[in-house]
Amino acid sequence: MTLSAETEVEPQDTTQEAAGVVAPSGETNPTTESEQAAVEWHTDYGKAIRIAQAQEKMVFIEFQSSDNAAQRRFDTETQLDDTVRELLRRYVAVRLPLDVEITVGGAVSRLLNHPAFAELNGRPGIAIIDYAHHDADYYGHVVTAVSFVPGKFYRFHPRHLAVALDLPPGTLTQRTMVFAVRIHPEAPASTRGELDPMLATEASSHSTYQAQIRVQGHHHWGRRFPRLSRLLPRGLRAQEVVAESWPHEGLVDAAVDCVDSWRQSSGHWSAVRAKQPRFGYDMQRGGNGIWYATGLFGN
Repeated sequence: MTLSAETEVEPQDTTQEAAGVVAPSGETNPTTESEQAAVEWHTDYGKAIRIAQAQEKMVFIEFQSSDNAAQRRFDTETQLDDTVRELLRRYVAVRLPLDVEITVGGAVSRLLNHPAFAELNGRPGIAIIDYAHHDADYYGHVVTAVSFVPGKFYRFHPRHLAVALDLPPGTLTQRTMVFAVRIHPEAPASTRGELDPMLATEASSHSTYQAQIRVQGHHHWGRRFPRLSRLLPRGLRAQEVVAESWPHEGLVDAAVDCVDSWRQSSGHWSAVRAKQPRFGYDMQRGGNGIWYATGLFGN
């Protein structure tokens, strides 16, 4: 993986129809008294979606497998964490087996085979669907997908759940980049400021451009810098970092890879680790299988 690029992800089909149809029936109560005090866990996917739509909440899905070590750590450590319980109260939480099926257009299919959940590769993990931001383009879409199964660069840890549950609004790729920054062991501070929708949109646009030309870099920065600076609150100036992944990495692996590449560059890392008043991140995947990441700041 190298520095200075943006990425474009291929569209994730997580439409309301895909994310919200039918699922296995049979509600169950939380499995322990501690969980019952904290979270109501549903086991009916369709019902959970309908509740989330009615209450304008996010849906938190745990895809379960009894033979996964990270899954067991998730269940035994994370569920009893006070911070996690408090964050989960904001969500409609649902636990589903890996083989859960849904009905779309009269056809029955395995939920994890739907393109919306492609980043989980049919394996145990967590996913979040956004039904809280009705006017956003990502309404009804999967906006977080984190596997319990180790990847090339990413390894799930129970402390990551609190990070995933407290991400700012955004698309799957935008939130995944913020997630990767926040779980870095050195705790870089660039996402502790205010998410700026304009910077997030511009990060997406520049990542898309680099993915299209398959070349990372601060392309046309001489024109973009004064324009972005004018759009920021008075006194703030635009700053940018870019990176690219190795080819053919999954989304979370690529995001972690890009953050690690910034760590290897003192110039990039000084921006990523600093507390930025305004920030926006995104990444997109090119036709060459490389993800291009962009961070934009107002400071």
